[in-house]
Amino acid sequence: MTSLTPTRDDKFSFGLWTIGWTAADPFGSATRAPLDVVEAVEKLNEIGAYGLTFHDDDLFAFGSTDAERQKQIDRLKQALADTGVIVPMMTTNLFSHPVFKDGAFTSNDRGVRRFALRKTLRNLDLAAEMGAKTFVMWGGREGAEYDAAKDVRGALERYREGVNMLSQYVIDKGYDIRFAIEPKPNEPRGDILLPTVGHAMAFIATLEHPELVGLNPETGHEQMAGLNFTAGIAQALEHGKLFHIDLNGQRGIKYDQDLVFGHGDLANAFSLVDLIEFGGPKGGRAYDGPRHFDYKPSRTEDYDGVWESARANIRMYLLLKERAAAFRADPEVQAALKAARVAEINETTLGKGETYQDLLADKSAYENFDAESYYNGRGFGFVRLNQLATEHLMGAR
Repeated sequence: MTSLTPTRDDKFSFGLWTIGWTAADPFGSATRAPLDVVEAVEKLNEIGAYGLTFHDDDLFAFGSTDAERQKQIDRLKQALADTGVIVPMMTTNLFSHPVFKDGAFTSNDRGVRRFALRKTLRNLDLAAEMGAKTFVMWGGREGAEYDAAKDVRGALERYREGVNMLSQYVIDKGYDIRFAIEPKPNEPRGDILLPTVGHAMAFIATLEHPELVGLNPETGHEQMAGLNFTAGIAQALEHGKLFHIDLNGQRGIKYDQDLVFGHGDLANAFSLVDLIEFGGPKGGRAYDGPRHFDYKPSRTEDYDGVWESARANIRMYLLLKERAAAFRADPEVQAALKAARVAEINETTLGKGETYQDLLADKSAYENFDAESYYNGRGFGFVRLNQLATEHLMGAR
């Protein structure tokens, strides 16, 4: 049985912008006071998290003086040293300030693009100083509301130019940092560039240093596009591009809800945990990076509720890991997997050394193949398999 007490080996991390969200939204003012970064680190350590992540503007206000900036950096460093909490990932806010109203790397305004690159370079230095191994890039303002307002091909070229330059900077500086693009289909822009895992992977293939750039998929973002998050993660893993992951809860195609992980599509959360914990080539972990919770504590909560929600993310993940382990160990499940021929997908369709000429000569592959036997017969048993999964998820087995 999986322990429900988190350890550092679980690699649970939280964004300062999540636990520190003051709960202002487009329809109402804040319901909570700002959270001090030292308190954030101490509380994360208390609940069993190993990491804190942040945007530059989460730690010090946009436009801070060098002295103000350094004061907050030093306070964070001391809190990390006191607790052992680390900074596994950092990012830069290129979306909140009015200067980024039309984007950062893809703004129609060349001056804004240059400013955005300078801001990012400065914070790459900070990421290296903090020991972060991943630098996430969420292009929330990289997009448009009106088709005529944005030359998408030109915007993608400017996006590419920016990422190529940043990659070269990391190489030249010798930083042990990789970039992770975070896709999202819309919100706050009407349409955002690189809206899904697939779009982002296609873009990465065009870069000068694609080995330095991967993905940071988020549960809600893929589900906002009506996509299956587990399937997207599987494809990112297959391409070796899952550099980081954002976990939260989402209920269907609507605004980005950022619920506690598992408080949205619970069945998909179960399959996701099963994949990343037990879906490796030999049945082990398929992903060994941070389990990062990018959620928003509900606006209804006070700070006791904030920390209860943070604990809920961790507990939901560990409960799902426990259920997934039981699912994989169940002899009936193993029999159902065999009946569903799930493992057969890993057998090559062509035999070793077989060519298309050999396939054409094989009458059993076509002329003598009994296709009609699949009518009213030869079922795959997928419904039973899913029922077993659901029963394990419900704790009924």
